[in-house]
Amino acid sequence: MLLATLDGRQLHGYAIIEALQLRSGGALDLPTGTVYPALRRLERAGCVRSAWSTVAGRKRRTYRLTSTGERALTAERAAWREFTAAIEGVLSSESKAARA
Repeated sequence: MLLATLDGRQLHGYAIIEALQLRSGGALDLPTGTVYPALRRLERAGCVRSAWSTVAGRKRRTYRLTSTGERALTAERAAWREFTAAIEGVLSSESKAARA
């Protein structure tokens, strides 16, 4: 989800959290104690790159996808589509069986 949030943009940590909340209709409200360690792990894995910037007099670390991150996001999206298709197949089969 963090990689998808950064797809095509550069954001600081709190903006990532806000974007996740907005894009999920408020269903995702991840604490900073979850997001920042995950961003550090993604950076160590080479999926994101960070840089310090100053915005309105405040120093912020901004993150963006690397080419490795873009490839990882593409793979995760494909895996998610396969997973959701499998679950949908199970749920659809159950609902058809229940109607019979």
